[in-house]
Amino acid sequence: MTQNVTVVMGQIDPIVGDISGNVDLIVAAAKRARKELSADIIVFPEMTITGYPPEDLLLREGLYAQVNQALSRLCEELSDIVCVVGYPMMDELGERFNMAAWIENGMIQASYIKQNLPNYSVFDEQRYFTAGHNPCVVEYKGIHFGILICEDIWKITPCTQAKEAGADVILNLNASPFSEEKHQDRIATLQRRVDEIKKPIIYVNQVGGQDDLVFDGGSFAMCAEGDVCVQAPEFKTDLTPVNLVKQADSVVILEGVKAPLFEGEARIYEALKMGVKDYVVKNGFPGVILGLSGGIDSALTLAIAVDALGADKVEAVMMPFRYTAEISKEDAAQQATTLGIQYQSIPIENMYSAFEAALASSFEGKEADLTEENLQARIRGTLLMAISNKSGKMVLATSNKSEVAVGYSTLYGDMVGGFSPLKDVPKTLVYRLAEYRNSLSECIPERVITRPPSAELRPDQLDQDSLPDYDVLDAIIKHYVKLDKTPDEIIAMGYQEGEVRKVIRLIERSEYKRRQSAPGIKITQRAFGRDRRYPITSHYSE
Repeated sequence: MTQNVTVVMGQIDPIVGDISGNVDLIVAAAKRARKELSADIIVFPEMTITGYPPEDLLLREGLYAQVNQALSRLCEELSDIVCVVGYPMMDELGERFNMAAWIENGMIQASYIKQNLPNYSVFDEQRYFTAGHNPCVVEYKGIHFGILICEDIWKITPCTQAKEAGADVILNLNASPFSEEKHQDRIATLQRRVDEIKKPIIYVNQVGGQDDLVFDGGSFAMCAEGDVCVQAPEFKTDLTPVNLVKQADSVVILEGVKAPLFEGEARIYEALKMGVKDYVVKNGFPGVILGLSGGIDSALTLAIAVDALGADKVEAVMMPFRYTAEISKEDAAQQATTLGIQYQSIPIENMYSAFEAALASSFEGKEADLTEENLQARIRGTLLMAISNKSGKMVLATSNKSEVAVGYSTLYGDMVGGFSPLKDVPKTLVYRLAEYRNSLSECIPERVITRPPSAELRPDQLDQDSLPDYDVLDAIIKHYVKLDKTPDEIIAMGYQEGEVRKVIRLIERSEYKRRQSAPGIKITQRAFGRDRRYPITSHYSE
């Protein structure tokens, strides 16, 4: 006998801690899936009820009372569709679990405890949860569904358990954050699993920004032969149907919608847009403000902000000084006009002179050095924060990963801000992203991209006066930070010993700056912050 079941991948954007609001999203999505897509089952991401990652909110007992109320509400309001939803649970002994519930006919008919608790990169689940050990398989209309949560699919044991318990198809609930190579890794991992268990898998992923993380969605269904039969879009909420047919002893996923995926710089740009938008909107800021210098970093940051929020939510300020080139002023003004944002120029010459006079006795007999350069940056930072305080708009910092790595930025100066979109974007990628954005519609003046980069804090200054060429710098940073290569290993690859040791010394000495920097969007597999936690005070060297 042939049996048909429609499973909808409920790719939604929850807000961490907004339990009532998240339940509203779940209920609305489930009702729409039932009405518009004739769904039998809707599957939501990992920990949908609380949003992910809730971090130390999980240590607050009051959270679990709200979660229980949310589950009761789902049971009451979703009577004509099966809802598979993720949530945290605390038992009577105080142990906490990462759970998934199968809600059917107004009741939790089955529940599953996540078995593999990741404790690497940005994940810290062993701090909060106790691991489960048992499979969960539920029969519905003759099809047996095995439930797994996120990391479980990256290991063979939970999949094998589900198969041995009779699963015909695996439902995998995920909160898998974006990195530039992550989607390909997910596909390859699931292909290994289906090759091992010979069962189809439905992979449902969260979408949206949460602090420094972006969840890219991209949910998909993979048939038992390892092909993607259904693909949900990336970087947007979506309800995507997956049609299952049971014939004899096997379950087949029918070919369905296949949303196009982003590639290369386009995918990264979408992640940056989503990260900025959700950080600003979810935290209730009316808009953003940034310093527009005429350089490449602020130009790209401005483009991302406008694309994410709209021109009416973005303001830019040029703060010229005696070292600011005329073409920098012209290019900044041109970009502001092109994008249609609020823009003003506030010269800092008089302010700098006032500081210089106030500090004259303290600086007497001392040569000019980085102090005077940093003072310019700090005046600019003060102006931006003053406008932010008055308007309520959040300041966007504009430093890129290359600068963050080696400390080529000023504390309380160009580092000021509530969010740093380019914090995990190497300088060489900044240029590629700028060119990509201009391929959509030219908004960054061409000479901003082509002229040599300069902080313009002293006469004829160029970045490469202090740093290796960015191609070399970014390669050394990648080998040392992302790949954990030793200095000797990097030198053996052909890089100059002096440059390698200088860059690594700067990376190690700049940890105190990074600890005080604004959060920024993680796009690589090894971002500074939760990905890479190094002591500030350390005498370790290699």
